[in-house]
Amino acid sequence: MDHIIRKMKMEDIQQVQSIAKTSWNHTYKNIIPMEVQENFLTSAYSDEMMKQRMERSIMYIAEVDGEIVGFANYSPMQEDGKVELYAIYLYPEYQGKGIGTSLLKAGINNLENVREIYINVEKNNNIGKTFYKAKGFEVVSHFDDVLDGHIVETIRMVLKI
Repeated sequence: MDHIIRKMKMEDIQQVQSIAKTSWNHTYKNIIPMEVQENFLTSAYSDEMMKQRMERSIMYIAEVDGEIVGFANYSPMQEDGKVELYAIYLYPEYQGKGIGTSLLKAGINNLENVREIYINVEKNNNIGKTFYKAKGFEVVSHFDDVLDGHIVETIRMVLKI
């Protein structure tokens, strides 16, 4: 599917918020209670948090025919070449079309001297786990995280570049 990847701009915030909500609701509908999802999304993707993300991290947008259909959010590079991939989210109908791969490659190609990319994936997020394993990520640990009082079983993975 033809698409372009570019850096996020301030005017993209509302669309990114919509993608995050749609993607979360689709991915976690039988994994994380809806109330917990909504509380997380309201906090993590508020207008203020989106502005902070744009100032403090690296965000890429995926567009198809001029419409924003996905995004990726990377931490700034650490001195040892490590980067945290906070999110790759796509509208569900755009998954499996190479767009997530392009968002991952944007980070690999544009973050100078990146050596390792880390991601946390919910244990029952089979879509995410399958994607990251197919891209060469390997499991490094398992831990429980608490999200608004709900225990989230998390897998930490790394891609060595």
